[in-house]
Amino acid sequence: MIATGIYNAGLQLYKAGVHLAALAGKTKARRWLEGRQNWQSRMRKDGIGSRPVVWIHAASLGEFEQGRPVLEAIRAAWPSYEILLTFFSPSGYEVRKDYKGADHVYYLPLDTRSNARDFIDIVQPALAIFIKYEFWYHYLTTLHQRNIPTLLVSGIFRPDQVFFKGYGNMFRGLLRHLTHIFVQNEASLQLLRGIGLQNSSISGDTRFDRVAALLNEYRELPEISVFAGEKRLVVAGSTWPSDEKILGDWWKEKEETDVKLVLAPHEIDDHHIQSIQALFSGCAALL
Repeated sequence: MIATGIYNAGLQLYKAGVHLAALAGKTKARRWLEGRQNWQSRMRKDGIGSRPVVWIHAASLGEFEQGRPVLEAIRAAWPSYEILLTFFSPSGYEVRKDYKGADHVYYLPLDTRSNARDFIDIVQPALAIFIKYEFWYHYLTTLHQRNIPTLLVSGIFRPDQVFFKGYGNMFRGLLRHLTHIFVQNEASLQLLRGIGLQNSSISGDTRFDRVAALLNEYRELPEISVFAGEKRLVVAGSTWPSDEKILGDWWKEKEETDVKLVLAPHEIDDHHIQSIQALFSGCAALL
């Protein structure tokens, strides 16, 4: 199948690019590679699959926080099941590798046919859950072939995605492989209906559930309180360079003097931190 061959080739090119970035000293790329070394033997040693498993996958930290209410509800409802949490990105894994709500936390091995087969052979999940927009061809195909219930939670779809293009048949097939798709809004539901998919319903955005839960987990942050003092505080979380550019322009032009800014970037490598310090020259400090 030509589309599958192109997909596989693209993954190998991506992996080669990560290797080159690691050789160039990029910390994130090095962690991406190191975290996936000897994953089969490590998972077997950890005894994954010896008890019933619910596998939950998130791309990164933001997706994890979005799916966290679902994970915690499953933990409460099915205490006899182990929870395996996987991440694609180091920015998720490195922050949540010690998360106590899951029994095991791993990087997701690269989506090759052999990796998907070996991973599911070891884990033998009773249920697989993907958060928001993770569509890995070989994993979803293998789960479907083995009749393992598979859900997408907090899905959101846009007309410009590959599923809705004339050449997107392979990826439309992946959506049909899913047992059910829980979407955030009516627009996403209608897009799926438009390509003949009925295995979907609106469940809303689980980020709101997470924010509600956080209200009950309030923690005092003395450093932030001291920093803010009596001034108003603007907090920007999980920012990307485009966000930071807008904030930097606003900061230079703002007329208010009673405002302070706390910025928590999505990526925290040295180069990115330096670029932020340049945008906020003379007033950037690391905590």
